[in-house]
Amino acid sequence: MINMQLDPKVIDILSKISTATLTTILLKKGLRNVWMRGTKPIRSGQPRLVARAFTLRFVPAREDLATPESWSSPISTRAAIEDMPEGCIAVVDSMGVTDAGIFGDILCARMAKKKVAALVTDGVVRDLSGVLGTGLPVWCSGAAAPPSVAGLTFVAWQQPIGCGGVAVFPGDVVVVDDDGAVLIPAALLDDVMVSAQAQENLENWIMEQVQKGHALPGLYPPNAENLARYKAETGHF
Repeated sequence: MINMQLDPKVIDILSKISTATLTTILLKKGLRNVWMRGTKPIRSGQPRLVARAFTLRFVPAREDLATPESWSSPISTRAAIEDMPEGCIAVVDSMGVTDAGIFGDILCARMAKKKVAALVTDGVVRDLSGVLGTGLPVWCSGAAAPPSVAGLTFVAWQQPIGCGGVAVFPGDVVVVDDDGAVLIPAALLDDVMVSAQAQENLENWIMEQVQKGHALPGLYPPNAENLARYKAETGHF
């Protein structure tokens, strides 16, 4: 059984780290493919959020399965939403389909009521104004009027998926901000937290130096001289 709750300390630390910094940290650890393509904030000003991934998976529509009647099936988006724990980020594999909205205002309202942290998908939503009205933070590729069954068949939840070309396993950690959604493999979480905090501290110092007029060569990335100066001035190592 996956523990879907994150330590509040993890949330506190990672909510201060940009997804841009996280991609750099993960790149240094050999992970190049962690940014989910097509996951753009549906509105400006959404907060940076950190949570474990609750996964949902669609496959291409098949006429005998992708019907309005399927919404009442035991295997449905409705049933999956009822399984979502408070605080999770729902990550949906929509196969990049942009002409069928996976969730509308009623489903998003239910997610908001259950205190799901956010919805992330490489597809689109429908009932855009209603979805915005629910207050649920959403990262997606836009909006479309047709329902999910017009182009997709829902098949499973809490299984490994691909979202925006990234492999996402249930319980992996997702961080979302204005730059989109980034995945942190669950097994690397502790290591990434330490590295990300150090990287953020260093980049904050570098920005201060740039604002003071220092040139970039030897500063970003820092050479031995500037690294020594950084450590002396900040006490960070």
